[in-house]
Amino acid sequence: GWTGQIHGRVVCDVCGDSSVGPEDHVLEGAEVAVLCITKSGEVLNYQAFTNAKGIYTVAETMPESNRWDTCVARPIRSYHDRCTQLGDANSGIKFIYNLPSGYSHTFKPFLYQPTTVPMYC
Repeated sequence: GWTGQIHGRVVCDVCGDSSVGPEDHVLEGAEVAVLCITKSGEVLNYQAFTNAKGIYTVAETMPESNRWDTCVARPIRSYHDRCTQLGDANSGIKFIYNLPSGYSHTFKPFLYQPTTVPMYC
């Protein structure tokens, strides 16, 4: 069988500058949805939550003939008490999954921002 894996991070962009810096921190328990369409046209929905390092992972083993073709990942929700505003309005990331079996695709981090930016920013 063919094995695919997708992972990425969810980060609190504390100063809202759309880049990950020393003041930013990962978000544990953030929800991410991944939707993949297989080569045969089947639609597969996945739901993932970030771990203590802010990393979410989706993995699947399937026949080579029915492997992932196109996938879209998008952040659903941050459960952090202050960092809940999605930083990027165009939050979904779409890509063609053309990696061989056993390799993983890594997304750029999804960024959430606090409702109020701290004074030190």
